[in-house]
Amino acid sequence: MESPAGLIITGCTVLTHDDQEEAVFLEDAAVVVRDGVVEEVTDAGAVAGRAADEWIDARGQVVLPGLINCHTHAPMAALRGLAEDLPTEAWFNDVVWPVESNLTERDVTLGALLACAEMIRAGVTCFADHYFAMDAVAEVVAACGMRALLGEAYFSSQGPQGREKSLEFALRHRGTAGGRITTALAPHAPYTVNDADLAATAGLARAHDLPVHLHAAENRDQTEASLARHGVTPVEVLHRTGILDTDVLIAHGTGIVESDLPLLAHARGRTAVATAPRGYLKFAWPTTTPVRALRDIGVPVGLATDGAASNNSLDVWESMALTSLIQKSTEGDPRWLTSRQALHHATLQSARAVGLEGSVGRIAPGHRADLVLVDLTGPHTQPVHDLAATLVHSARAADVRTTVVDGRILMRDRRLLTIDVPEVVRELDERLPALVDRGHGRRIQEYGT
Repeated sequence: MESPAGLIITGCTVLTHDDQEEAVFLEDAAVVVRDGVVEEVTDAGAVAGRAADEWIDARGQVVLPGLINCHTHAPMAALRGLAEDLPTEAWFNDVVWPVESNLTERDVTLGALLACAEMIRAGVTCFADHYFAMDAVAEVVAACGMRALLGEAYFSSQGPQGREKSLEFALRHRGTAGGRITTALAPHAPYTVNDADLAATAGLARAHDLPVHLHAAENRDQTEASLARHGVTPVEVLHRTGILDTDVLIAHGTGIVESDLPLLAHARGRTAVATAPRGYLKFAWPTTTPVRALRDIGVPVGLATDGAASNNSLDVWESMALTSLIQKSTEGDPRWLTSRQALHHATLQSARAVGLEGSVGRIAPGHRADLVLVDLTGPHTQPVHDLAATLVHSARAADVRTTVVDGRILMRDRRLLTIDVPEVVRELDERLPALVDRGHGRRIQEYGT
């Protein structure tokens, strides 16, 4: 007799994709999970009477691929709301970089725990993180059950040790947590990492088959400053230093200009961009990620939040809705970006952005069972005339009932199973006075693009 499945979810609507990557909603369906992998997507009647270690009756709910936060700084959840209503330069120099000079490994652990709890509750199953003391973040990911692409950030001001530490971290943690952790080299940005270090990073990435995750062309000011000082855009810096010959995830890219597009289109590696629109609105940046232009040259754009210190939340549902709305406004075209296109960015394109295409991002046999169950019975999601529009523009993070990673339930009926949030908050509150002290006059870096 066949052994019991690990998990069966039944009676739900399931978001799948056809051969052309179009979203297809299967009603009264079931998902069968075995050994952390989707074994079957079928109709609910076909699983009646089957045995499973876990069984979820999901009537009234939609099962989606787990959301992916393609660029964040999870430990910065500890700094949420600390630096408000400031321009970018003051945000970095006057608050964030002075405070980050106080960070201890325990602060990083607590911030990461808080962030992971928030993301699990919001249906995020995977995140790409770029920060310091990343051994602590890796431990949190392993313990709480999420999936992550992790990179130890560095500046040229640290000397060769920063780059070496980033490589050591990437090699040591690659494939850990049962394969749920992948790793990247993480130079901070072209304005804090010089050309020699970027070129060396590109060489290490090729030698060790590692991707690169960095900030570049974050805003138009950075692009204009780079042109004025060096005669090249930040994307041209990535090209001439060989970063675009690697698999690279570029955070933000609101400063990408038309002359950059051919370089991105013909990059030798897998190039992707992560967009986090809420922060751009807060900083009053005049441009946003050129999603349509990037789509036209085949560069995937994944959804992101950036850190909670700039975005105030790690809500990828909000990023999905804002991306759609801001793109409509920017392009002057209500037919772009549609709800189905937004779901494509939230699923398949985000999986590509973090290098996990074929593993996550869709619900199909052979893919890892990273799933979220969304309750659409609330008054704010009824009636449903267009399910894609309901998910993008009406549903909220709080509508996520259950979150599953690798077939393991991390939250069930809104109850977190792997993180003790009250204990995390209690300890973090005790540590905050020392963490946020700026009286020492230090900062880890100078922002001045």
